[in-house]
Amino acid sequence: MEPRNFDGDADRPRPAGAKQTGRVLVIGPYLRVRAGGADAPSESHVTSHQILRDAQARLDEAAGLARAIDLVVADAIIAPISQIRPATYIGKGKVEEIAALAKSLDVELVVMDCALAPIQQRNLEKELDAKVLDRTGLILEIFGRRAKTKEGSLQVELAHLNYQRSRLVRSWTHLERQRGGFGFMGGPGETQIEADRRLIQERISKLEGELKKVQATRRLHRAGRQRVPYRVVALVGYTNAGKSTLFNRLTRADVQAADMLFATLDPTLRALTLPHGGKAMLSDTVGFISNLPTQLVAAFRATLEEVLEADVILHVRDISHEDAEAQQSDVDAVLRQLGINPDDSGRIIEVWNKIDRYDSEQREELLNIAARRPEDHPAMLVSAVSGEGIDALLAAIEQRLAAKRTTLDLSIDAADGAGISWLHRNAEVLAKELHDGRFDMTVRVDETKRDIVVNRFDAVPRVA
Repeated sequence: MEPRNFDGDADRPRPAGAKQTGRVLVIGPYLRVRAGGADAPSESHVTSHQILRDAQARLDEAAGLARAIDLVVADAIIAPISQIRPATYIGKGKVEEIAALAKSLDVELVVMDCALAPIQQRNLEKELDAKVLDRTGLILEIFGRRAKTKEGSLQVELAHLNYQRSRLVRSWTHLERQRGGFGFMGGPGETQIEADRRLIQERISKLEGELKKVQATRRLHRAGRQRVPYRVVALVGYTNAGKSTLFNRLTRADVQAADMLFATLDPTLRALTLPHGGKAMLSDTVGFISNLPTQLVAAFRATLEEVLEADVILHVRDISHEDAEAQQSDVDAVLRQLGINPDDSGRIIEVWNKIDRYDSEQREELLNIAARRPEDHPAMLVSAVSGEGIDALLAAIEQRLAAKRTTLDLSIDAADGAGISWLHRNAEVLAKELHDGRFDMTVRVDETKRDIVVNRFDAVPRVA
C-alpha cells in the first residue's frame, strides 16, 4: 500500500465487513519545514519534493515496523503539523479527521510515528477511541517478540519497564483505588498507581542486578579471548542494512537474515578467517534505527559492549536505500551515545552493501565516488548476496588489524614440529620457506605474544 499525504480534506471510502484483528493505522505527524524558517534545513538546495520524500521514507519505515510484528497496515498517512500540541501532539482538527478515518477503516490500533508524552497518549486514545502506540512503544514491542535468549529478554523487559513506569497515568479505575496500610493502625495506605510504580521499580532493580551478572560474564569471555590472538570485528549499521547476510557470507554461518526490520536481535559471535590464515571474532549486533529509544540503548549496553571493545568496526550501509545518508547519520548518533567516535578512521571501515541492486553504469559511478574519498576514510563496495567485494573487504580488515600487530622474521629448525605448530596456532604465518633444514618464516603476532616469539625463536622485528 502506498502511504499518502493527509492534509485534512481527503474523503476516504468506508470499507464493508467486520472489524479485523490486528488492523492498524499508521500516522506520520511530521513538522512542516518552512523555507527560511527556524526549522528549515541548513542546505539551501533542499527542495519541497526532497522534504516530502524524506517524510515519505520515514512513514514507509514506520509502516515496516508495524508489519514486523504481523500487524495489517490498513492505511499509512502523513499528517503535517506546524507545531507540537502539548495535549495531543497534533491539532484538534487533525485529531477529528484521524478519528473519522480510524472508524471508517475499523482499526484497533493507531501508531503515531513520534515520541508521545504519557498525557498525549492518553488524550489521543480518548479522542480516537482506539489504542495508541508511539514509535518507542512499537519498537519495544518488536524487540519483545524477537528476543530469544535469556539475556535479550532481560534487556527488553528492562527497557519496557522503564518506558512503562512513566506511563502509569491512565484513567484506569484500578489505579484510583487505595489499599490499606500495614497493621490495624495504618494510615490511608497507598494508591494502586503508587503500588504499581513500586512493583515496577522492584522488578527494574532485580533486572539491573541480573544484567550486571551478564556484563561480568561477558568481561570474562573477552578476557579469555584476549589470551589468544583473536581480535574482535563488530558489525554495526541501520536495521535491514544487510549485516546478518554479510555476517553469514564472511563466516559461513547460518544466522537468520530476512528482509525485515530488526530480523536479528540477540548478538552472535563466529570465527572469521583472514586472507593469510589469521583469525578474528566477528560479532553481529542489533540494528540501529532513527530515534532509537534511549531505554533500549541503555538496556542493550551489555550487548553493545562487544562494539565498544571491538578492534575494528564495520559500519554496514544499504547504499541502495534512498535515505542512505540519513541512516548513516542515525548510526553515527548512536555510536556517539556509546562513546565511539564515528570518524575514527583507524577503527571504523565503511561498507557500502547491496551494490548488486545497481547496473554496471551505476556501479561505476559508485566506484568513482568511493575513489574520491580521503585515503583514511575509504568505502568498501560489497554485495553480501553475490559475494562481490568480499575478498577486498577481508584484506582491508586484515590490514587494520595488522596495524596493531608486530611483524617478525625468524628461522626455526624444521625438526622443531612443536614450535612450528605453536606459531601456526598463535600467530599469522605470512611467509614460510625451507632452506638447509630450517624454515625461514615471517609471522605477525599480537602484542601479548610478541615477547614470547622473540625470546623463544630469536625473532627480529621486520624493518618497514
